[in-house]
Amino acid sequence: MATLRFKVVEEAFRRKAVVVDAPASKVSDYYGCCVFNRETMKKYLSRETCSIVLNAIDTGVPLDREIANHVAAGMKMWAMELGATHYTHWFHPLTDGTAEKHDAFIEHGAVLGTVEEEFAGKLLAQQEPDASSFPSGGIRNTFEARGYTAWDPSSPAFIMDKTLCIPTVFISYTGEALDYKAPLLKSITAVDEAAVEVCKWFDPSVKKVFSYLGWEQEYFLVDEALFSARPDLMLTGRTLIGHESAKNQQLEDHYFGAIPTRVASFMTDLEYECYKLGIPAKTCHNEVAPNQFEIAPIYEETNLAVDHNLLLMSVMKKVARRHNFRVLLHEKPFKGINGSGKHNNWSLGTDTGVGLLSPGKTPAENLQFITFMVNIMMAVYKHNGLLKASIMSAQNAHRLGANEAPPAIISIFLGTQIAEVLDKLEQSSTEEAIHVDDKKRMKLGIAHIPEVLLDNTDRNRTSPFAFTGNRFEFRAVGSSANCASAMTALNAAVASQLREFKKSVDARIASGDSHEQAIFSILKEYIRISKPIRFNGNGYSDEWKAEAVRRGLDCETSVPVVFDSYLKPESVRMFEETLVFSEKELHARNEVKWETYTKKIQIEARVLGDLAQNHIIPLGLRYQSLLLENVSRLKDLYPEDTFRKLAAEELSMIQKIGEHVNVIKTNVTAMIEARKVANKIEEGRAKALAYHDQILPYFDVIRYHVDKLELIVDDELWTLPKYRELLFIR
Repeated sequence: MATLRFKVVEEAFRRKAVVVDAPASKVSDYYGCCVFNRETMKKYLSRETCSIVLNAIDTGVPLDREIANHVAAGMKMWAMELGATHYTHWFHPLTDGTAEKHDAFIEHGAVLGTVEEEFAGKLLAQQEPDASSFPSGGIRNTFEARGYTAWDPSSPAFIMDKTLCIPTVFISYTGEALDYKAPLLKSITAVDEAAVEVCKWFDPSVKKVFSYLGWEQEYFLVDEALFSARPDLMLTGRTLIGHESAKNQQLEDHYFGAIPTRVASFMTDLEYECYKLGIPAKTCHNEVAPNQFEIAPIYEETNLAVDHNLLLMSVMKKVARRHNFRVLLHEKPFKGINGSGKHNNWSLGTDTGVGLLSPGKTPAENLQFITFMVNIMMAVYKHNGLLKASIMSAQNAHRLGANEAPPAIISIFLGTQIAEVLDKLEQSSTEEAIHVDDKKRMKLGIAHIPEVLLDNTDRNRTSPFAFTGNRFEFRAVGSSANCASAMTALNAAVASQLREFKKSVDARIASGDSHEQAIFSILKEYIRISKPIRFNGNGYSDEWKAEAVRRGLDCETSVPVVFDSYLKPESVRMFEETLVFSEKELHARNEVKWETYTKKIQIEARVLGDLAQNHIIPLGLRYQSLLLENVSRLKDLYPEDTFRKLAAEELSMIQKIGEHVNVIKTNVTAMIEARKVANKIEEGRAKALAYHDQILPYFDVIRYHVDKLELIVDDELWTLPKYRELLFIR
């Protein structure tokens, strides 16, 4: 009888690409059709109401409840015309995803026993989910359940599965943020206000500075049948055991290769759904590892980009099921091959259309560019440990530092040209004009190939925070992460630094320096101070790790300890001064981080133990019994000398199987006992450290011996889908 593995492999091989029909002939004909965007507002709201709402979105002025009533009426009419029957406040709790509670558009009618559709402004503006059931880090007790969601007008409502989804913040009864969005919005305001004050030195007409984000979402696709036969994938999102395939990514033939037919159909379907929801999906391609892919949008304002990324991750999972796939967003679902990140391309731009990270055409414009560049360097230098903490997790720890991802050390790559400009500025004695070339030209010497325009910086794929021409690419963010965590820390750090810069410049001006002299003096000082954060070399090298220690950069790799950076005095002071987090909120969030880390490792340990005891050990013993039976028969058939020659290899295999099984048994038992000890610890950080230091090390030992058994045991007996099947059946 065929094992479950062979049955699911056969099922996966039989899959055909699902035919997908376009909603319309042109994307522009249906783009945003499920979004209550500006164009929709103009159709369903009065001119006065629409003007007030758009002004609130553009300037941040709060809306009153009367306007909310008008908006709710128009929003309900639009949603019901599209078939919506329910509404929900859609928010980002401190978990891995989003949350929603659906309510129908009904209230009691005027006639007893009837109902009528209703959606008042009070329901749009505010709701009350149960705060005790979401992570709060001790801010709320189980018996203190009240929490509020409040409408975020700056992110448009949308319709998913006949439900009107309203983006909201989530706060406790006592006012603390219990989500990712509220602090993100505060950080966006902070960097806007601080950057505007600096911009006014160069252009007094600047009234607003926007934070922009372009994420690049990497992911794996695995056939649903194969996925269902792997308990570790189902319960943890990654393979806790499994020997690497003889062929994986070593030929580098998957990256940017022809997209497999089934996957192409999935990608097409996914793009259709994205466009309906106003997600500007632009790029899709094969990534480095087999069955790994990427989707990336056009850049958007940061708050909207974060919402769109969370929405995309939800949509991806639904669309994948239609194509008999499962999406893996874990940062390291397969050992030995490329992990998945979510590069966050971040930039700042003014309401006058100027990109603050783009070189200008005049010395004055270049001075503004260098001003923001240097202040960002200072912010990253001062808070490099905090930025690492903002992207750290149990999952991302597997990816960081491997030869496919940035190391667990934050550094900045500038490129040769920008580095030379800064070095020249540091060494100059006068306010010399700053020249930064936007593009250079390269002639290839091939007649029919046009000139290639070169950016002012190369790319460094080993850098966690790289300048890439008109933006910084924060490459250390993990694929399953909420981008808001990294963007909140980055925006707040930059806002704090810009405030300090302005104070320093104003002080020099007050003491008699000219405007230009003051800026140049402070910039030169900052360039010198922040030099340790600049690194243009190979971030994977051991030499860099040693050098980073000498430079005083944060080189900690223990996840629970990395989280300590949120509670350092300089971090608390920075967050409080920018009004992004209170100290109470920071302590609560760290409690959530430590608890989440503990639970992730705890679940993995339990799954690994179950797999070892219920799958691997019985398989090893069964194959060992078959070998022993064969050896016994050989001994009955042949003389002693002949038997020893014939059975030597099998006897060796029997011994190896026994050794591997015994090591697995011993370590699983020890891991279980260590878990029992750790579970008695009540303090969150100490418990997380115990799981990191005392339990996690067993994973590699157990896996090593399980993977060795996989190479020994008869392939027909092995019950779990192997890497070659998970990665190459597509």
